[in-house]
Amino acid sequence: MHARTLALAVDLGGTKVAAALVEDSGSVVADSVHRAPTGRDAEREDIARAIVHVAGRALDKRAADDRVVGIGIGSAGPVDLTRGAIAPLNLPALAGLEIVSLLGGVQPGVPVRLALDGTCIALAEHWRGAAAGSRNALAMIVSTGVGGGLIIDGRPVTGISGNAGHIGQLRLRERVAGAPATDGTLEALASGPSAVAWARAAGWSGSSGEELAVSYSAGDPAAVAAVHRSAGAVGEAIANVATLLDLDVAVVAGGFAQVSGDYLDLVRESAAAAAVFEYARRVRISASGLDGHGPLIGAGALVLR
Repeated sequence: MHARTLALAVDLGGTKVAAALVEDSGSVVADSVHRAPTGRDAEREDIARAIVHVAGRALDKRAADDRVVGIGIGSAGPVDLTRGAIAPLNLPALAGLEIVSLLGGVQPGVPVRLALDGTCIALAEHWRGAAAGSRNALAMIVSTGVGGGLIIDGRPVTGISGNAGHIGQLRLRERVAGAPATDGTLEALASGPSAVAWARAAGWSGSSGEELAVSYSAGDPAAVAAVHRSAGAVGEAIANVATLLDLDVAVVAGGFAQVSGDYLDLVRESAAAAAVFEYARRVRISASGLDGHGPLIGAGALVLR
């Protein structure tokens, strides 16, 4: 086997941390992917150990002549690029964790680069996925939380602090048939846990996104309303971003975006209805083309691209 140029990629989210080796072609080394749980109630020290553990397990899969040229980290935000620190909204125990220093000890002597997880998704989709070749793109994750990243004029946009693209914290006007309109963030309206909680409050008896998907397929009214509520909010948010930035494409990834076979169609309908101008309606709304490895590919791209 020829020597490979690799990045160690780490993706930290609300329910798990994953690490893998990514080749300079953008391919993930399959047997290098390792994961560990995180979670809102986990202790800071336990999560920190899990981050280092999965990174070390991934590095164990390199061959003797492989060259690891850097470490890329995508994290739920907010992030602080100046300090190399993070304060994930869904992982309050990690507030202020200097993750760049933490992972720098795993592979000394190589650069360590940190970005918002949404920025990493956007980088991955623009490099190898559904946004390849586009000029202006939004990439977003609908999962435990809702995150996003932006490509403008072919380049990632990070902002002053590194938190540009934090679409999950946009405020929207909730509209559900038969109920008064209320304000909320996109994440509070559209994430998997939010949809499950809303459905339960409406009388549904399940407790997980997987169960919600089954109930949706069976036509349960509360499950159907919860999924429509989520997709409607995502579509409205995309229309807002498309109006502001004149997007070519919006890529929607994440586990909850697969809760129903028609989720993306519902998002498209909502986006078209919410857009005021025709140019905002032409945005192409697409599923990810990266088979779930987008966050890791994007973290690798921080080093390799």
